[in-house]
Amino acid sequence: MKVCLLLANGFEEIEAIGTFALLSRAGLSVDLFAVSNENTTGRFGLTCTQLKPFTHVNAADYQALVLPGGPGYQILEQNSQVTQLIEQFITEGKVVAAICASPTILGKRGYLKGKKYTCFTAMNEDFGGTFTGQYAETDGQIITGQSAAATIDFAFAIIEKLLGKEQATEVKKRIYYKK
Repeated sequence: MKVCLLLANGFEEIEAIGTFALLSRAGLSVDLFAVSNENTTGRFGLTCTQLKPFTHVNAADYQALVLPGGPGYQILEQNSQVTQLIEQFITEGKVVAAICASPTILGKRGYLKGKKYTCFTAMNEDFGGTFTGQYAETDGQIITGQSAAATIDFAFAIIEKLLGKEQATEVKKRIYYKK
């Protein structure tokens, strides 16, 4: 099973790299795409190189799309090809997972209407759903995470959705996660 994770300059490192690491531990194949088609630098200066160019994303190859937060969420939100990709995943019933600031991208497009969701609390608006404030929230095909501190719970919600509770529990045991 494959996951597409999008990076834009200013991405929140822990949300992107932590999620990547946990999904990989679970046996998922995670491809990192640079929205700018070049090396991408996170909020705190970590530069990721040898990323796949966003122009090469083929949605048919992936079962889930992950959008990390951080100031880079604005680049994702303003890129029409990114928003078209999100729409394609939603329309096809595939998993869309967004954390911190990125759930607002989904909210502003109406994808959170009638859904339970979470996001960075200060960025919550009336998106037509129910803001829970939980670290991670899954409602149907949409998974949202609250903040950098929620990265582990967010990643485990994705693992559980794609591979089942047993696989999530197994990975939790392997990293000594006791929550």
